[in-house]
Amino acid sequence: MTDHRYSETEIAAVERAIRERRDMRHFLPDALPAGLLERLIEAAHLAPSVGYMQPWRFIRIADRDLRTRIHALVEAERLATAAALPSRNEEFLQVKIEGIRDCAELLVVALMPERERHIVGRRTLPEMDIASVGCAIQNMWLLARAEGIGLGWVSFFDPQALADLLEMPDGARPLAILCIGRVPAFYPRPMFEDAGWGKRLPLADVLFENRWKVGAGGTAPAY
Repeated sequence: MTDHRYSETEIAAVERAIRERRDMRHFLPDALPAGLLERLIEAAHLAPSVGYMQPWRFIRIADRDLRTRIHALVEAERLATAAALPSRNEEFLQVKIEGIRDCAELLVVALMPERERHIVGRRTLPEMDIASVGCAIQNMWLLARAEGIGLGWVSFFDPQALADLLEMPDGARPLAILCIGRVPAFYPRPMFEDAGWGKRLPLADVLFENRWKVGAGGTAPAY
């Protein structure tokens, strides 16, 4: 029988990248190695997608003025989110949520327009196109970590305002702003965990057998 299993060293490397992946917000000004950005996008483009629709589209933000305007959109949403958290307003404002002005590369990831034409895998679960883009970003994230490069997913923005700013066609929808670059160090734990916003749930709270576990699934904090 053919053994399709990776070597122990290769498996350990995959597990290490998964465990040490972090949502990074602190960056150094150094440029990425030549060709690495293209390799990261290629890794994303190798992700699975429902019905093989490949719904992801990437916009590299090379214009510094445009980067500043994107940062302003994110800052407006950061303040709006803080206002919606009256009990933890000041605490939230102390948490750094992005590195837009500091990172070497900035990408906006969007869903393609005319997704309604794709029926396979989406007839009852239309959100599977979003799941596909999530898989693409995770591919990029893991390769970036293996290369010693930080990546941060920024989700604090008004989707329509960002779509208008980037002149996206009708139906396209931005899902992520990705900050990519060298970092001074990788966080030992997720930043929100260190800031006291929650902890990794135990497997017993997320893994059930045959039926939904009564009393489970509601232990994660909501703010």
